[in-house]
Amino acid sequence: MPNIEEKSLVVSEIKEKFQRSSGVVLADYRGLTVAQATQLRAELRKAGVEYRVLKNTLVRRAADELGVEGLDSYLKGPTALAFSEDPVAPAKILMDFAKANKLKKFQIKAGVLEGRVIGAEGVKALADLPSREVLLTMVVRGMQAPLAGMVNVLQGPIRKMGYALEEVRKLKAAQ
Repeated sequence: MPNIEEKSLVVSEIKEKFQRSSGVVLADYRGLTVAQATQLRAELRKAGVEYRVLKNTLVRRAADELGVEGLDSYLKGPTALAFSEDPVAPAKILMDFAKANKLKKFQIKAGVLEGRVIGAEGVKALADLPSREVLLTMVVRGMQAPLAGMVNVLQGPIRKMGYALEEVRKLKAAQ
């Protein structure tokens, strides 16, 4: 059993991970085989997500020191935490993994988004969000649409002038 100094080091490490991460997802990892756990860790690692199984008491202590309230009720039973700078990545990967492998026991418990605790439904909603690139594309399209409309409106008189000149040319050619 680690002594108090080792535990305080682990608590400070957990606090640092919470502070660096904008998104943290808590999951009950029961029901995973070793092969599935290895596959899940590999997928999370590719996305830059750190996945750790930590003692609930140490996580609770770190959350209390950081002022994260409401996490205590989710820290029961086996808990794995996925830390990431991207708030959507851990939620999306864990949800997709659970669906793809048809895991019934593996469940998302909660999440911490920018220092606030969200329930499992909030994490599911976060996982359903489009990726960052898709959201940026949607914003650019939204900004681009009025500009394209304005260009069309401004080109109208020039276009009409061209049509008129073409008709005059046809009339002169016919004479």
